[in-house]
Amino acid sequence: MNTTNAMEAQLAEAFHLMFDNFPEGVQLTHKSKRIVALNAAMEARGREVGMVCATHGPAESHRGCLANKALQEQRARWRQADTRPNGLKPIVYWVPLPGHPDYFLHFAIGSQVDYTVAQENA
Repeated sequence: MNTTNAMEAQLAEAFHLMFDNFPEGVQLTHKSKRIVALNAAMEARGREVGMVCATHGPAESHRGCLANKALQEQRARWRQADTRPNGLKPIVYWVPLPGHPDYFLHFAIGSQVDYTVAQENA
């Protein structure tokens, strides 16, 4: 296993420890937009490890992508997305990984979960 593969395996392991039970879709992504790891909620949205996330869904859904800006600045970037068909209006994040300048987390809060409904009622 080469150095990049070993490092990505370690990043993926840490990712799964933190995000496998997260209620919203989260992916670990390389600057090339290749998905390195994803949780079940993101997998349920049709994404797969190894695919280029920018090819998932219609091109216009990636128009507001801030991944390159987040990586260039090495700081989290976010924006509010348009209202989804489910009526939710999520905040979308791109968060670079400290010490790994070519990798970032990509996720949205309020994309799959309606946080206006108390968890015990959901």
